[in-house]
Amino acid sequence: MATITPEVLGEDAKRDVRGRKIIAEERWRELITAYAASGATQAEFARREGINFHTFIAKLARSRRQGRTGGPAAAFVEARVAATGWPGGGALEVQLPGGVLVRGHDPATVAALVQALGRTG
Repeated sequence: MATITPEVLGEDAKRDVRGRKIIAEERWRELITAYAASGATQAEFARREGINFHTFIAKLARSRRQGRTGGPAAAFVEARVAATGWPGGGALEVQLPGGVLVRGHDPATVAALVQALGRTG
């Protein structure tokens, strides 16, 4: 036999015809921002906040596609690369966790770009 867990709803809590909680878009933006700062996995965060995991990852993906990751706006860094390159030889290539690829010939410039991209979310 399944255990029934009671839940106290505020006056503003709404449910759809199937009994699922309806969460306002503003609250989803707050949750996505909180997730970005939490350091938790998606599953841990969804469980802790009491939200459906699959709905959460869908909202998170949609937010990322729209560029609303909860982080600060993108910053630009001016990069000047010497024509001679760096003493180590050819081009440097750094792939960031989000899939962004940074290429360049000057290690200091590539490092500055990687740091700037890391601060943007």
